[in-house]
Amino acid sequence: MRKEIFIIRHGQTDLNKEGVVQGRGINSDLNETGREQARRFFNQYKSFPFQKIYTSDLKRTWQTVGSFIDLGIPWEKLSGLDEMAWGIYEGMPAGETREGFKSLINSWAEGDYTTKIEGGESPLEVQARQKVALEYILGKKDENEILICMHGRAIRIFLCLMTDTELRYMDTFPHQNLSLYRVLWEDGKFTVLAFNNIDHIQEIA
Repeated sequence: MRKEIFIIRHGQTDLNKEGVVQGRGINSDLNETGREQARRFFNQYKSFPFQKIYTSDLKRTWQTVGSFIDLGIPWEKLSGLDEMAWGIYEGMPAGETREGFKSLINSWAEGDYTTKIEGGESPLEVQARQKVALEYILGKKDENEILICMHGRAIRIFLCLMTDTELRYMDTFPHQNLSLYRVLWEDGKFTVLAFNNIDHIQEIA
């Protein structure tokens, strides 16, 4: 079986612009820049024969792919694709959480994937729900061209899952709002065809 999977991060929100931590618990809307990013991505790929769209449960993802949904492409929300829960850090300015995040990422880099923010999720917990979502997606035999819209940290963990990469290396998968990873699944193996592609939004300030 062969599937081509487009994985994009949602467009910009005001909290992204302001440097405020969002996470799984904050259900923010796209701002005008995010809507423009979404328009440009749609214009670039509207003729691609997507057979299914998957998003997280958070509206910034399905707002990003709304124009594709409006074309009548089947769409499904999967909670397994939600962003990592950042617990007590959600809603806080990134500057106030910098030291905590630094310590957290250092722990992950050292191989402790159970470490998490109070009230949040660990990489292992996120990857566990992603495994369920990925198995579900791969099990759909009539969906060969797929568009997935999800979130930054979740994408890093998801790509580790797909490529059998240790979670300590998750930050080798960079992302921006509306960046694209294009992944081929064939003969049970994932191959990254496009890496953090932002050609479709290069001219947006």
